[in-house]
Amino acid sequence: MSSETLPRVMQLMLSSQNGGAETFFEKLALGLADAGVPQCLVIEPDSRREALFADHPLLEVKTLRFRGLHEPLGRLRLQWLLNRWQPELMLTWMSRAIKRAPTGYCPIVARLGGYYRVARYRKSDRLIGNTPDIVRYLQAEGIPADKTQCIPNFGEIAPCALTDEQARAQLRQEFAVPDNHRVLLALGRLHKAKAQDTLIRALVHAPDTTLLIAGDGELKETLKALIKELGLESRVHLLGWRRDTGYLFKGCDISVFPSREEPFGNVVVESWAQRRPLIAAASAGPAWLIENDVSGLLFPIDDDRALADAINRVVNEPALGERLTEAGYQRYLEQFSRTAICDAYIEMFRDVIAGYKR
Repeated sequence: MSSETLPRVMQLMLSSQNGGAETFFEKLALGLADAGVPQCLVIEPDSRREALFADHPLLEVKTLRFRGLHEPLGRLRLQWLLNRWQPELMLTWMSRAIKRAPTGYCPIVARLGGYYRVARYRKSDRLIGNTPDIVRYLQAEGIPADKTQCIPNFGEIAPCALTDEQARAQLRQEFAVPDNHRVLLALGRLHKAKAQDTLIRALVHAPDTTLLIAGDGELKETLKALIKELGLESRVHLLGWRRDTGYLFKGCDISVFPSREEPFGNVVVESWAQRRPLIAAASAGPAWLIENDVSGLLFPIDDDRALADAINRVVNEPALGERLTEAGYQRYLEQFSRTAICDAYIEMFRDVIAGYKR
């Protein structure tokens, strides 16, 4: 499909953090560009993100500053950019973007990955929730059903030049993992909602395992203290924020996702894409995505003993891990691949643009 047949889209992402929404924005922008969608990406200054998009011929990156003294000039520059670029549609990310998105230029689509206050989103022509539960929430808050839609996130196979065997050997050497230990991987911000504390407590009852937690955040020192209190210093490693997730997934044996609160859960589909057996807390997103004992194992939120039991099952039953891995990978291919989700966004863009013109 040629780029002439695809809509010109402006995306507005005004956060330079490293959360799930920001990560998926990057993946979707690149995925849509690879599908032929020309885009203007309006972001706050971020050298890493600018470099990520710099070489794609269908991506034009514009950096704008907002907040404080930058706010009036930022709004004027955004209006000037809209006049110059003339997008057929604007896609906004989170409340700080929709707050600054001017109306009257083109239809506005807001993508939501959580249960945000909907007042400022009412000016949108379509609201995209990445789970059915978020869509139900939007409708319960008074958004008409024809203005809401569910399009989930896609999982992506992060690049890693090493084979599984090479990554496994290198990772085990890097963290001095005993030969008889299985390596557990948990990805996510170090935040109360992510429940890394529950996972750390579970390790007391899950012997022969080593845990790697990739992420950073406000609970770093609290988690360090818990690890020391439980005597798990040799078995739990806090890696900080990592972008080499392909290497970490290839090197690990089991992916664990213990979040107390999770509207979607990118780690779920990433684990499926990376073909690793998955254990997750039954919060909203994972409970929707995972068929228990088929594409993953679910355990009750905050139940560290149940989590330990699930870990021990996968460790002691190799056939179970293989079965969970295969079912998860097939679900990823059918419903959560990059191609399938980008196609859904393109179809939605066309529908919204047609309705706006009418």
